[in-house]
Amino acid sequence: MNAEKIKQRYAAGERYFPSAQLSKVKLIDAYLPGINLWGADLSEANLARAKLWGADLNSANLAKANLTRANLCGVNLCEANLRGARLYYTKLYGANLTGAFYDDSTRFSQGFDPVSHHMRKF
Repeated sequence: MNAEKIKQRYAAGERYFPSAQLSKVKLIDAYLPGINLWGADLSEANLARAKLWGADLNSANLAKANLTRANLCGVNLCEANLRGARLYYTKLYGANLTGAFYDDSTRFSQGFDPVSHHMRKF
């Protein structure tokens, strides 16, 4: 599935895209609040400045994804793979990061503490 298809289906009212194959998709500045991408493959996706508040990204693969300046407020990221992801200036207020995986190559905003958010280093 490509970026345009997701945006079209979202605009038509669809919100449920479990296990979607979206590796390397470019959703820069996308407006997709409340979207359900449970278990989706978003590895190497570019979600810079995307508006995804309230989304379900539980168990999603976001390895090496660009989430710079994305709005992830209230997003469910439980057990998501964030290894190598870029989360500079990403809004994570109220996001559930319990069990989300990160590694030494994951880039967070200055002052962000993954341990206090119950994330797991892999």
